[in-house]
Amino acid sequence: MKTVNHWIGGKTVEGATGAYGPVYNPATGAQDTQVALASVEEVDAAVAAAKEAFRSWGTVSLSKRTAILYKYRELLDAHRDEIAELITAEHGKVHSDALGEVARGLEIVELACGIAEKLKGELSTQVSTGVDVSSIRQPLGVVAGITPFNFPAMVPLWMFPVAIACGNTFVLKPSEKDPSASLRLAELATEAGLPDGVLNVVHGDKVAVDRLLEHPDIAAVSFVGSTPIAKYIQSRAIEHGKRVQALGGAKNHMLVLPDADLDFAADNAINAAYGSAGERCMAVSVVVAVGDIGDDLVKKIADRAAKLRIGPGNDPASEMGPLITKEHRDKVAGYVHGAAAQGAEVVVDGTGYTVDGHEDGFFIGVSLLDKVPPTADAYRDEIFGPVLCVVRAETYDEAIELINSSKWGNGTAIFTRDGGAARRFQLEVEAGMVGVNVPIPVPVGYHSFGGWKDSLFGDHHIYGNDGVHFYTRGKVVTTRWPEPSEEVGINLGFPKNH
Repeated sequence: MKTVNHWIGGKTVEGATGAYGPVYNPATGAQDTQVALASVEEVDAAVAAAKEAFRSWGTVSLSKRTAILYKYRELLDAHRDEIAELITAEHGKVHSDALGEVARGLEIVELACGIAEKLKGELSTQVSTGVDVSSIRQPLGVVAGITPFNFPAMVPLWMFPVAIACGNTFVLKPSEKDPSASLRLAELATEAGLPDGVLNVVHGDKVAVDRLLEHPDIAAVSFVGSTPIAKYIQSRAIEHGKRVQALGGAKNHMLVLPDADLDFAADNAINAAYGSAGERCMAVSVVVAVGDIGDDLVKKIADRAAKLRIGPGNDPASEMGPLITKEHRDKVAGYVHGAAAQGAEVVVDGTGYTVDGHEDGFFIGVSLLDKVPPTADAYRDEIFGPVLCVVRAETYDEAIELINSSKWGNGTAIFTRDGGAARRFQLEVEAGMVGVNVPIPVPVGYHSFGGWKDSLFGDHHIYGNDGVHFYTRGKVVTTRWPEPSEEVGINLGFPKNH
């Protein structure tokens, strides 16, 4: 059985506790791998390696940092198929989806390659006679990232390339459910020339997480995951004096107005709801049909759903793979089973779905629920699976009120041909990311990712300019170089500019 170990100080470090977690192949249900679960001492060793590396890395020139990142980008590009295969084997998503994940992660590496532009300071000369003031940004030190199972390569790449480009060192705690991709990312970083200890990977459970949150040498923590854990991460990190950006869950709405192209809207609803088996925080999980288009739209979505090909992620014919674990599959199925009793109409029931030859895999079919009341669990909870709810609204105003009453505010979209309605929506909707005829509005690398309300805890979004500001702190320097003959004299009054 394959064992995934830690990466500390530029080398593989075997787990010392004897505690291992199972890693399954979701397509077969078999445990092919085990992952070492770190103790407090092993987390401390990773932090110590990062702290020691920061002594030199924090002063390395921008040109040397970016040279390493350019090389890293080349290696990631050359190994993208290999990384995608690791993702498919442990997460289950289809290979093309895994390739897309790596590609979006590469965008952030490219952003980090241009870090010299992002770290430019400001200078004001002669603010007072012979006095100049400059503003600079400096790294924090050792920072940490705690990342989820659904994007085992992309989300770590949202964090550590920007952090290390800014001069920090990094300790990554990836999901123990699919740990191999993150380890490969670290190996390639070392191959690119990243000094030992700048990037470390420790696998583990709550023991490792809690130690990262309380460790006195960690200055900041980034997190992506569920809302309850995001709240916990924020409170514990702040309690121990750390910066924190914690991205939580979502219930993303797609508003379809009566003038929309319904075929176009149905295609996009399918893609956004069922892609990656719905295991993404930007998935569309609710379609709000306005006016009398509901029946027609639901029929178009149902017709398309019936044609989706579900199977192992390494089969090129598969469009959707399994869920991450058996327990999660059963939890998702439970929402569908209980929907009718709570007032919804089950149009497509994907529970009980099996794939020939993979009967033990964690497969589930796609489900479509219509006329879902806002009080139903399927509407209120983040299901994180291939279940799409359709809600009816008579007017735009009723629809926007419904969307804004959600406790989440991650992403949302509107489908319409009316530019005025679209403009009004993007200003009125309470969400951090908005799509106009775009169902999954994940920003490109040079714009930041993050939601509102219970979808984000902390002051900064992730990557983009927000990411740079999160991983640095500002310093203002005021300088005077007096002439040899200048006499300052004694003046105890408050300094004045003159």
